[in-house]
Amino acid sequence: MNRSTVWHPFTQHALEPPMKRIASTQGAYLTDEDGNRILDAISSWWVITHGHRHPTIMEAIRAATEAYDQIIFAEFSHEAAERLAEGLIGIAPAGLKHVFYSDSGSTAVEVAVKMALGYFHNQGEPRDRIVVMEHGYHGDTIGTMSTGERGVFNAAYEPLLFGVDRLPFPEANSEQDTLDRFEAFCRTGRVAALLIEPLILGAGGMKIYGATLLAGLKKIAEQHGCLFIADEVMTGWGRTGTMFACEQAGLTPDILCTSKGLTGGALPLAATLATGDIFDAHLSTDRRKTFFHSSSYTANPIACAAGVANLEVWRNEPVIERIRDLETAHRLNLLRYEADARFANIRQLGTIAALDLIVPAGGYLAKVGPHMRRLFRDRGLLIRPLGNVLYLMPPYCVTTSELEYAYDTIGEVAAIALEHAQ
Repeated sequence: MNRSTVWHPFTQHALEPPMKRIASTQGAYLTDEDGNRILDAISSWWVITHGHRHPTIMEAIRAATEAYDQIIFAEFSHEAAERLAEGLIGIAPAGLKHVFYSDSGSTAVEVAVKMALGYFHNQGEPRDRIVVMEHGYHGDTIGTMSTGERGVFNAAYEPLLFGVDRLPFPEANSEQDTLDRFEAFCRTGRVAALLIEPLILGAGGMKIYGATLLAGLKKIAEQHGCLFIADEVMTGWGRTGTMFACEQAGLTPDILCTSKGLTGGALPLAATLATGDIFDAHLSTDRRKTFFHSSSYTANPIACAAGVANLEVWRNEPVIERIRDLETAHRLNLLRYEADARFANIRQLGTIAALDLIVPAGGYLAKVGPHMRRLFRDRGLLIRPLGNVLYLMPPYCVTTSELEYAYDTIGEVAAIALEHAQ
């Protein structure tokens, strides 16, 4: 096979064999060029919610291509964008009033940070600090790398990154330390916004914390007049058991970022939802107060049509029941590993389950990670461990038997990986 000219993401090509090509997708499965079916146990990087090629969403895409391709969104609007925005405001936490479109989770967060800084700048208030949580991940653009955890992901780009203030992750019995640190940052009077992944930090290791802590952070933000940005790119669309994770803390963020499941995973699209106050801070006869952000493909009509269809699926199909069934299946399957000495920190939040394989050297670059990934693929499973952290986040159409197979295989692969590591 000739070496491909394609450069793949998060891939060290010197260590990886040539990529298999996927020929088709359907439901919870990918089918490769050799006809092998692969259970997509991580929803193709957390984007596929209802399953691959959901018929309602595919039909909406086909229909949209008969009318649209791309429309300049700085000059015109279109029906799909308007309908999707109305639908998003309808399902979002009460109080969010405006929708700004972009095309990825990273750009949704970039937009949010710029909105927050613009909000205070346009009012002549000198606030310029962003507070984040350690181990967080918000994307791979320069702004989102700046707000994410510093380390191997972004060491080469350090000269480009701006400084932020970091909260300690709220480990059990240390939650007050996190709240106290945020309070101290806010007392400086310079904090523009807190940017946070609500309830669970994804790429940082599937680290889970409680809704009470999240509500406490929001209360402090309100007391000090700083904005609260919820990065719901991963946590939205039912992943944590509710439509948005913020609902579990009973709060409305000032800005909410969503992508991934926004189109059911079918097409790239993102949205940043904001309160009326944030919109109004940019509303002026002074053109210098314009919100200066765009991309060429903002609010692509075909992607927006997929988003509208996704909302229809949520309205017309028993998605919540599927989520509840998946939560129960995770819980029952995790029980088998509770007393297994090979694993630690068995955890679950909604449709996300994770456990840590105990190895001498953990972390994202743990050698056991790529080894396990290859073993899973050999057994017809798409699972990408975060180093020694194993997690499952399947589409909602996955069956009980398919999920049981994934858990069976975790035990088998862990045994082989540990033996190899010795």
